[in-house]
Amino acid sequence: MADGGGRARPNILVTGTPGTGKTTTCSLLAEATNLRHINVGELVRAKDLHDGWDEEFECHIINEDLVCDEIEDKMEDGGNIVDYHGCDFFPERWFDCVVVLQTDNSILHDRLSSRGYMGPKLMNNIECEIFQVLLEEAKASYAEEIVVALQSDTVEDISRNVANLTEWAANWTPR
Repeated sequence: MADGGGRARPNILVTGTPGTGKTTTCSLLAEATNLRHINVGELVRAKDLHDGWDEEFECHIINEDLVCDEIEDKMEDGGNIVDYHGCDFFPERWFDCVVVLQTDNSILHDRLSSRGYMGPKLMNNIECEIFQVLLEEAKASYAEEIVVALQSDTVEDISRNVANLTEWAANWTPR
């Protein structure tokens, strides 16, 4: 199954710091490609795939094993866009393209503030973006040739990213 063997359609992981436009990008990309959008955050909440609540960061403590078990069959079949701010716990064999969305820090600060992020949660996410934590995590977890960083500051950036990823998906062939 490694390297997309046996899948008729690709799997794409879209990751990045909260506020970089992952869900917007994934929704538009799913619409354009007819790939299935798997929003891991929503799945965790809907199916209780967590180990409780983190008071400091005001989020669920995701149970990575439960998440992987929940989506494994879909991933093996292919045709998925996975939307999550982490990436190092997913099996490498699942993905044919790993997209890391990046946003200018001042834009990201405004987006997160408007979502009600404050204190440690806000600062942690801004620092994560400054130090390119998710890009480094993706590069350490997946083959370098499938990891791509895309700027996601504006509506135009998102449209261009969706168009480029749609073209990539249309031209994808199993390796």
